[in-house]
Amino acid sequence: MPSARTRLILKTAAWTLLGAGAVGAAVGMAVFFGGWYYIGATKHHFQSVYRLLEKGMQYSVRRNARDIEAPKLGAPEQVLRGAALYRDNCAQCHGGPGFAQSPIGMSMQPVPGPLIDASANWKERELYWITRHGIKMSGMPAWEYHLSDADIWATVAFIAKLPGMSAQDYRAITAQATTQASAAKEDR
Repeated sequence: MPSARTRLILKTAAWTLLGAGAVGAAVGMAVFFGGWYYIGATKHHFQSVYRLLEKGMQYSVRRNARDIEAPKLGAPEQVLRGAALYRDNCAQCHGGPGFAQSPIGMSMQPVPGPLIDASANWKERELYWITRHGIKMSGMPAWEYHLSDADIWATVAFIAKLPGMSAQDYRAITAQATTQASAAKEDR
């Protein structure tokens, strides 16, 4: 049995932790209900908030994408289709080789990151999951309602090619995709 002194120390530590927790909760509630945390898109979050949200997103994506099996990616026609999809749906927010995102992308909070190195940071199944389901409160839409699975995988296949792509390569492949799409329309 612990001595009276040890019990007193343990009780004091427990009450101190409970008191600190209660004070922290009260301050948090005052900030929350008082509307003191500015949520407008014209000011950035505190860096600690960004770090916390980014880590939470990484853990969530990895957990939710773990059972997805990526098909074989990289066929030239798939990458070409992905280039057109990227140009039409992603480039305005994420930019591409040789150009930054549009003013709309730059005005978002958080600012969408460039995808030039996305395949170095994410697995293909994770990129698929992010593209398909979007990211809450980031402006990243859920493309599952607008693109087929084949189109989402084509976009992922193209994103995987971005790290080795120059601005000239990007312009060439998106121009080729436009030419091919125009030719397909004429054939109809």
